Amino acid sequence: MSFPLPEAVPLHPLLDLTGKVAVITGGGTGIGARTAHLLAEHGADVVLAGRKPGPLEETAASVVATTGRQAITVPTDVRKAEDVTELVRRAVEHYGRLDILVNNAGGAYMFPLKDTPPDRWANAVDLNLTSAYLCSWAALPHLLKSDSPAIVNISSAAGVQGVKGGAAYSAAKAGLQMLTRVAAAEWGPRGVRCNAIAVGGVASEGAVRSWARFGETPETMGEHVALRRVGYPADIAQGVLFFVSPMSGWVSGQTLPIDGGPILAGGMTDEALWAED
Repeated sequence: MSFPLPEAVPLHPLLDLTGKVAVITGGGTGIGARTAHLLAEHGADVVLAGRKPGPLEETAASVVATTGRQAITVPTDVRKAEDVTELVRRAVEHYGRLDILVNNAGGAYMFPLKDTPPDRWANAVDLNLTSAYLCSWAALPHLLKSDSPAIVNISSAAGVQGVKGGAAYSAAKAGLQMLTRVAAAEWGPRGVRCNAIAVGGVASEGAVRSWARFGETPETMGEHVALRRVGYPADIAQGVLFFVSPMSGWVSGQTLPIDGGPILAGGMTDEALWAED
C-alpha cells in the first residue's frame, strides 16, 4: 500500500539524521510517538519498543505514511534484560546499525511513601531507572560502531525537586540523571554522547489520566507554569532532536529542563508585576 508523502521541507544540515537508526522505548504513545515522528521527519529510520503492540503498530504506520522513512516495532518489557537484548538484536538485524537510543519508557505511580511496599518501590525503579541501564548497556557495542552515537534519557522535574507522593519515581529519575552523567564520562572518550531531559508537566495520555485522579486538567495544571501552559509531547521531542543531532555535537552529560519555566514562591503577584499593562 502506498501513502502520499508530505511536501519536502528543507532540513538544516545540523539537524539532518539521514541514514541514522534510532531505538525509542515507550514509542507507541505520547512523547515516544512524537519523538519517532520528528526523528523520522529529519531522516532517521526508527525502532519502536513498548509493551502494547497495538499502539506501536499504529505509530509505526503513521511514521511510514507521513515521512516515508522505515519504522519497525518490537514489543518489549524494558524491565527484563532478555527483552531488551532481543530489542537491540532485532534493530541491528533489520537495519544493520544503531546510532541513537532514546530511553523514554517510564511511568509515575503516586503513593504516599508509608504506603509504598518493597515490590512497588522496586517496580518504579526498574521501570524508570534500571530500564535505561539495560537498554544503554545492550546498545553500547553497536553505538560504538556509529560515527555519531547519542543516548537521550527522558527524566523528570521530579528527579530535580522531588514530588510528594512520588518518592520512588523521584528517586529513580534523580538516579537516571546521575546515570546520564557517569555514562557520558565513561563513554565519551569513545564518542558516545549521553544527555537527559527533565520533563515538566506534559499532557500525554497517561499524564492527563493521572491529573484527573487529583481533580486537575491541562488548563488548571498550566496555571502553575511560568509560561502558563502545560507541555506537549512535541516540546520534548524537539529537545530530543537537539540532543541526537550534530547541533549538540559538543554537549554531553547534561540534564536539560523542559518544563515551561520556573515558578518562584512568594514575592510580587503577576498583577503587581505587570500593573502598567
